[in-house]
Amino acid sequence: MNKKKIYPWYFVVAPLLLYVALFVLPSLIGVGYSFTDWSSYSDEISFVGWENFAEVFSPKRDYLDAILNTLWFTVASTAIKTVLALLFALLLSEGVRALNLHRAVLYLPAVLSVLIVGIVFTSILDPSNGLVNEALRAVGLDGLAQRWLVDPDLAMWSVIAVDVWRGMGYIMTILLVGILSISPTYNEAAQLDGASAWQRFRHVTLPLLRPTLAVTIVLNVLYGLKVFDIIYVLTNGGPGHRTEVLYTAVFQEFSSGRYAVGTALSTVMLVIMVIVGVFMIRTLTRNEVQE
Repeated sequence: MNKKKIYPWYFVVAPLLLYVALFVLPSLIGVGYSFTDWSSYSDEISFVGWENFAEVFSPKRDYLDAILNTLWFTVASTAIKTVLALLFALLLSEGVRALNLHRAVLYLPAVLSVLIVGIVFTSILDPSNGLVNEALRAVGLDGLAQRWLVDPDLAMWSVIAVDVWRGMGYIMTILLVGILSISPTYNEAAQLDGASAWQRFRHVTLPLLRPTLAVTIVLNVLYGLKVFDIIYVLTNGGPGHRTEVLYTAVFQEFSSGRYAVGTALSTVMLVIMVIVGVFMIRTLTRNEVQE
């Protein structure tokens, strides 16, 4: 395809129809079902209005906790992964020997199956004979041995730590490419003017890296809002719903045959993603205009 040629408008009709048929239409149908009593217990479907949404936001149920857990997981994992990925990207950009080897080692967890990661870390974090607690006991730090995936106060942090370990290398690779694409003349000029390493990072590298950082933050936020697999494999939402997120709650509702409540939860997640997406796009667009 010639990139310089202007093609007729009807070239987009087929892809647009395909997108509407496979993505937009199923989403709208799901929103419609969220206002019904659709379930596996009856062949009849009746309109119930906002009843399912009232149940979702009822303090008597745990759905509100699942929403808050989803938001907390998204914010915490995005912040930690971005900071650590940026730190490692900066270190690897400073002429480290065997750069490709270090990059491959840090990126490797991102290509591993979530199932494999979950099985391995379930064993590593086992409170009785897991590798972490055994290592702590071996060096005389028995008091630090914890029930990592069972303690209600530690379970979410443990899941976040595993997710950071798995996803940090992917974000680091994107940031490293962004750093290496910055012309060295900018830093050289700043260095000649007497700027310290921190000043060069703050006033040269960080502003030029902002578009790349924006991309990684968007990717992390979207992943965090849709998280399911790592939670399901490690804790299945436990203990006591302390790591329950929206999509594990949706899975539980569909598994129990309460399809309408499950679609209502999915609709809530859709609304949250739209609000977050619009906010992030407006923020990024405003920053670009100011620059």
